[in-house]
Amino acid sequence: MRLLLLSFIVFSSLTTTLNAQQVEPITFSEKSFDFGNVKEVDGPITHEFTFTNNSQEPIRILNVKASCGCTTPAWTRDSIAPGNTGYIQAQYNPRNRPGVFNKSLTITTSLGETLRLYIRGEVEPKVLTIEEKLRTEMGGIRMKYPSVNLGKVYINKPAAVRKYDIYNQTDVDITFSDDYAAPDHIKVSFEPKTLGSKSSGYLVVTYDAAVKNDYGFMNDRISFQTNEPEDKVKELTVYATIEDYFAPIPPEELSEVPRLKIENSVYDFGRVSKEKESKYQFVVKNTGNSDLTIKKISPNCTCVTGVLSDEVIKPGGQANLDVTFNPEGRRGNQQKSITLYSNDPKSSAQRITIKAYVQE
Repeated sequence: MRLLLLSFIVFSSLTTTLNAQQVEPITFSEKSFDFGNVKEVDGPITHEFTFTNNSQEPIRILNVKASCGCTTPAWTRDSIAPGNTGYIQAQYNPRNRPGVFNKSLTITTSLGETLRLYIRGEVEPKVLTIEEKLRTEMGGIRMKYPSVNLGKVYINKPAAVRKYDIYNQTDVDITFSDDYAAPDHIKVSFEPKTLGSKSSGYLVVTYDAAVKNDYGFMNDRISFQTNEPEDKVKELTVYATIEDYFAPIPPEELSEVPRLKIENSVYDFGRVSKEKESKYQFVVKNTGNSDLTIKKISPNCTCVTGVLSDEVIKPGGQANLDVTFNPEGRRGNQQKSITLYSNDPKSSAQRITIKAYVQE
């Protein structure tokens, strides 16, 4: 009896093992490949995964989808007969992608299966030349762009200071003049004031948002001078977005602050005539427990205006924002926005969006 029971157990184990093996009609030699360290300058890298058809019928690879546009797949297009092999190829392009990468390929087969393969590695970045890093020429000096963007600056904090790389590409020293042209809220200086031949330094921009005393996206033109015999005056555009800074609020005090909420913040006018203005009324609410102050209404286009019925909204109250879109001189799809700046410490800048299609 014991012998029969032991034989049954052995037979069951063998059957289970065989069934488990039959579950995978496609087997890969590997499902993950590590390229290790690769150099960006060497260009695209390729690895080929091979697989075997273990089923009793021909199999086709219907599709291979990469998780990123940086990876290009290729695969065996013909049917693979039982016992034969096929391949899945992954080509990774490291251009402008320094650092670690981990990508996947999703494979669909004629058996209805979905399989995944993985590639990984780390890209050593290309060493850029000065001309590649600082593409903008201004006489004898080079900068990255013909503009500088300070990002967010705060009206209720000390002036923001940002440094931007500059390079003297000439064979002589270049000295920056103390005279520059800029609005009162922007100051310009250089480190060092005299930049040696083939050497680097910094343009230093100091932006005082309190002096500007405005909210939203700003752009200003500035100019500075050098002692070069030609092209001594350089011009730049300075961009910044001015907001209020709010210190972190203790959780027990959050219920007491004003809260800005815009009902249905996107509106589509649909098809509109180019000869007629379109209007819509948005509802602006204060869902907090102290007065909400709207400090500025800032459209991103002169074709849009917004008029608020009340700049101070009591707790639980609301105001109407009347928005007008003027389609003159425009045609086709339009998408414009208005940003509201408020004293809501959790979300002080909120945007409404209008859409329209201007007909001929």
